[in-house]
This record gives sequence, structure tokens and C-alpha cells, in this order.
Amino acid sequence: MLSSQSVSPVPADFSIRLFARAIDTVVLVGVDVALGWVMGFGFDWLFLGAAVVLAYFVVFDVLTGATPGKFALGLRVLAPLGGHPTFEQAVIRESFTVLGAIPFAGPFLALGAWIWIATTIRSSPLRQGKHDLLAGGTRVVRVS
Repeated sequence: MLSSQSVSPVPADFSIRLFARAIDTVVLVGVDVALGWVMGFGFDWLFLGAAVVLAYFVVFDVLTGATPGKFALGLRVLAPLGGHPTFEQAVIRESFTVLGAIPFAGPFLALGAWIWIATTIRSSPLRQGKHDLLAGGTRVVRVS
């Protein structure tokens, strides 16, 4: 848990959240490419890769409250009432990550989701994106 660190109610800025997501993306691209080399880059790889991406974010959010990217930058995801998000909250919060795996339209849908989430994070006083609100009000905060 977070016993050795205190969680601040201060919302994490968009730029640091974006950088944390970029770190996680680098990790996941490596895993995804390795999967493709092993199993081939067909539709089965596309769907397994999407499942791995979703599982990565959900498992880390539920078990530790932070992905490796967030952890490295001192950020945590909090459930609406504090603590780690529940499995359901994490799945809802991260479900947009699978959009890119939809054949043909996926990249456009994913880009639209990213723009929508970025816009809502930047315009919210608590820096909550639409994905946070849909998950019941999760928040990404700084750890002091």
C-alpha cells in the first residue's frame, strides 16, 4: 500500500500524466512487438495485444494504484473515496486503451478518445478526464 508515502490531494498536471503514459507506452510497445514476432502480426496478435494493454493498466491500478510510468513520476490513481481503484473502476477507466485494436477504424477512434480525454483533463479543476468521471470519479494525484 502507500504506508511509507503520503498521498497528496493535489491533482497531477496533464503534462506529467502524459509523460507517465508515454513511459508505459514504451514498455507496452516492446511487449506488443515481441508478441508479434512470436505469434505473427495477424488479427489474433492484434486482439491479444489489446488484452495485454488493458490488463497492464487495470492490474497495476488495482494492485498498486500506479503503473510503472506513474510510479516512476510519483503519481497514483485514487478511487473516488481514496485507496486503489476497484477492478470495475480500473476497467472502465482504461477501456479506451483497446480502441486502437479495432480493425481499420481503431486508430481514428483512439485518437478521438485521446483528444477527448486530454481536453477534459485540461479543463477540469481536479484534472479528471472523462475516463476518470466514467469510472466514478477516480483521480490521479501526486505522491509526496
